Amino acid sequence: MAKFSAIKQHLYRKIASGEWPEHHPVSSENALSQQFSVSRMTARRALQELADEGLVIRSKGSGTYVAPIKSQTSFMAIRNIADEVRERGHKYHAVVHTMRQEQATANVAEFLQLPANTPVYHSVITHYENHDPVQVEERWVNPKIVPKYTSQDFTKVTPHEYLSSVAPLTEASHQIEAIAPVEHVMHWLKLEKPEPCLRIQRRTWSESGVVTYALLTHPGSRFVLGGHLTFKKN
Repeated sequence: MAKFSAIKQHLYRKIASGEWPEHHPVSSENALSQQFSVSRMTARRALQELADEGLVIRSKGSGTYVAPIKSQTSFMAIRNIADEVRERGHKYHAVVHTMRQEQATANVAEFLQLPANTPVYHSVITHYENHDPVQVEERWVNPKIVPKYTSQDFTKVTPHEYLSSVAPLTEASHQIEAIAPVEHVMHWLKLEKPEPCLRIQRRTWSESGVVTYALLTHPGSRFVLGGHLTFKKN
């Protein structure tokens, strides 16, 4: 394991175990560099990546603190939401609202690059972190590429896990926007009153073509987008 990754795992455990609650001070760059026998630059990278992921807040002059607990994900990578929740030391479960075959609307057909009224699979699932719903996933799937989609138990395996195994990802596109949730999405997210939500519109491809078109809706009060990019030198 890279040294900065070892530092990150150490800090993850402190936060996930509850030893370091919200707003708790996080070890400084100097302290971490001495503890792990690394340079300050390595310690700084670990702390900055945690800040990029939304787990800590860095404040110049006052130090680094554990961030308020929210759901975080990266907009630069497609990850399994169950893994993200469990990495934070929390419990994951899902509720399936819809799982059926239907005729594709013109909009869905266009995104899946299929003729209008072609049969497609449609699922709606709410993903939970502990007792809180953190994502409503509405997904349309090309049945020619994933013929057994509707026979899966998505309370035991996420669509991401299943699709990755049967139609490995070769390409993806994202569009992120702030929206006002409609009534049924508010119900699934357990929102007592309307609040801004973030919606990720995503298409994924495999070698066989467009596999899915999905709308992923997150409550703004329980969700943070973050990420970290490393650029290679020429």
